[in-house]
Amino acid sequence: MSVWDDVIDQPTVVTTLDRAVRDQTAMTHGWLLTGPPGSGRSTAARAFAAALECPRDGCGECHECRTALDGSHADVEIVATSGLSIPVRQARELALLAQARPSVGAWRVIVIEDVDRLTERAADALLKALEEPVSRTVWVLCAPSLEDVIITIRSRSRHVRLRTPSPEAVAELLTRRNGIDPQLALDSARAAQSHVGLALRLARDDGARERRRETLRFAGGIHNLGDAMTAAATLASIAGDETSAASGERDGAERTRLLEQLGADPAARTQPPHIRSQVAALEKEQKTRATRFGRDVVDRALVDLLSLYRDALMVRSGAPVDLVNADLGDQVRDVAQTHTAEQLLLAMDAIGVARERIEAAVPPLLALESMAISLQVKGVRV
Repeated sequence: MSVWDDVIDQPTVVTTLDRAVRDQTAMTHGWLLTGPPGSGRSTAARAFAAALECPRDGCGECHECRTALDGSHADVEIVATSGLSIPVRQARELALLAQARPSVGAWRVIVIEDVDRLTERAADALLKALEEPVSRTVWVLCAPSLEDVIITIRSRSRHVRLRTPSPEAVAELLTRRNGIDPQLALDSARAAQSHVGLALRLARDDGARERRRETLRFAGGIHNLGDAMTAAATLASIAGDETSAASGERDGAERTRLLEQLGADPAARTQPPHIRSQVAALEKEQKTRATRFGRDVVDRALVDLLSLYRDALMVRSGAPVDLVNADLGDQVRDVAQTHTAEQLLLAMDAIGVARERIEAAVPPLLALESMAISLQVKGVRV
């Protein structure tokens, strides 16, 4: 067993990071791990942190390894961004933390899972800590690509790039680690386009698989303006339902926990002013988190929709490649027959534009309506 077991299909990455753990001449104070969503950036960062703290360089079994991997190690700080950005206040706290020597382990490791979400002022607050590194403190920063990180941060870090793992590697991990049926694991890995977290969710959650199938039914099924408006509203509703399901129970538990920590009665109808202000701050944070989660859900639905048009284009062109939606072969072939290659490319472009608009804070429903109008079937069966 090793801390690297879950860093799948990344031999070069594992070799580079493991060498840094074992050979101090290969070590540096700042690391930048990049790779597409689902490639395992955060998993690799946690494994690296665990290996640095482990007296046996990453055995995967000792107390240091287990606590570093689950984020409870005293000297491993893991920043997982739930909001739209990382504020300057949090960046300053991290810069201050970086000055402290490790308390129980060999290193103080600070992992920022979404360094691309640093605001400009927050990045400036971290810059000095990276420019003037402290002995025994290591920064492990994660982002989708180099271009997503401001140049002053990336120029002071060593870059390690992860690739998208193969569906077979993801399926093997789900079977080995989570006990998922091999065929279901492979179907889920392909549907998730090798995103490990999404593949596990699809494999475990019947509702998630059904919501995905419902999204894909819109491909080739929009024939007029009414269909377009209905499709957009349904997609927005699916995303809203998923957001509510994900955040409702968690938000309530967080509110109750906060009131208990403040010594207040969660069942009381009114609270003192100082408690109300802290509850209001929590609710604001929860709303920001829900907004980001909602955008992510819509974006994932659009990626799923894009995958079906991509499959249809591959079928139409006769390309000998594996289909993302191999389990929906009839639907893929039907879309391939009712669209020309040009129409399929235009549909994919419309989905890409919708993703960019939502990322730029255009209201999702408006972006989805515009996209759905562009997806109207105008061709003939060929």
